[in-house]
Amino acid sequence: QVQLVESGGDWVRPGGSLRLSCVASQTIYSGYAMGWYRQAPGKERVLVATLRAGRDPTYADSVRGRFTISRDNAKNMVYLQMNSLKPEVTAVYFCYVKSDSMEYWGQGTRVTVSS
Repeated sequence: QVQLVESGGDWVRPGGSLRLSCVASQTIYSGYAMGWYRQAPGKERVLVATLRAGRDPTYADSVRGRFTISRDNAKNMVYLQMNSLKPEVTAVYFCYVKSDSMEYWGQGTRVTVSS
């Protein structure tokens, strides 16, 4: 059982930046996908960004060019650098790990963008 713990969520003004972090409780094979989803109030959980060894990162169209996903396999961590934040990205952000046979989710970290 892999436990994922997110951190870094906060309130920020439009145009600001945040960096989300997620640490896994055990080594995650680099071939497994790690990434971020978000869920806004009353809406479905949607993909934000995902990263897997040997492949280019995948981003939602709404965040491409403003968000950057990165991963430190030695530390079992995945990060999401979020720049030029807009109110519409306000949501709870969830870290996940996924393979062909399993998936694990964190509890989420809240990001609020408002003036």
